[in-house]
Amino acid sequence: MFSSQIDGGGFMLSQASQNPDSSFSKNRGAPGVLPVTVKQIREAFDSAGDKSSLLLDGVDATNIRLLGLVMNKAERATDVTFSLDDGTGRIDVIRWVNDTSDANETAIIQNGMYVSVNGSLKGFQDKRRAVAFSVRPVSDYNAIALHFIQCIHVHLWNTSQKQGGAFQHQTTPVKTTATSFEGLKVPQTLVSSQSSGSGNTNGSETDIYKLVLNVFQEPASLESDHGLHVDEVAKRLGVPINKIKEAIDYYVDIGHIYSTIDDYHFKSAFID
Repeated sequence: MFSSQIDGGGFMLSQASQNPDSSFSKNRGAPGVLPVTVKQIREAFDSAGDKSSLLLDGVDATNIRLLGLVMNKAERATDVTFSLDDGTGRIDVIRWVNDTSDANETAIIQNGMYVSVNGSLKGFQDKRRAVAFSVRPVSDYNAIALHFIQCIHVHLWNTSQKQGGAFQHQTTPVKTTATSFEGLKVPQTLVSSQSSGSGNTNGSETDIYKLVLNVFQEPASLESDHGLHVDEVAKRLGVPINKIKEAIDYYVDIGHIYSTIDDYHFKSAFID
């Protein structure tokens, strides 16, 4: 039903390399989350030298984002599995249950529910499945259309770069609004304002969102295995915790940030 709309994302070629002349025959590591459809996965070919990953539009799909309907959910003590139907096909998804937070996340997932899945792709005996590190219900159905639009946008960008470039190579972020395609990098123009403490609470919602993403993009945050705790972000920015959580939820939904060891630690999906 949504097959004509699907294809969505966040990672584009300009993040993989700042050298527009680099070879496209080699794997281009995708440090971010690549929005994809099941059909894209099915039609993708294996990356040379790494059979555990897929090459999508010339980009090594290390981490991917899918969105679709949950079907055939099955629960066990150690994991939850289900089929995800996005209108272009179905793929099996597994979410390992390691602690209480994982169990709480999977408990609310039900058959017939739209969910956004961030995870990685694994292959066994020519069968692909997604190993999820985040499964979140879709509360705003505009997110469904947005995911498909993002898939198309990133697909066109990456294929044009692979073919020699209908798009001009871009080394600076594009200024966007919250409802348009978000640039994968937020310009570091607001870093200095972090020192203003609680004065940030009077800023616009967009400014707060940018400040939050800037914190996750700092070198120390990128190097941390567990990422940052929500309370630490709130303390550093002097912004109310509810505003921090709203910003983090937004960036999780669009694949820029993901949860790590629990529901309170998060890390940027993009590596400098």
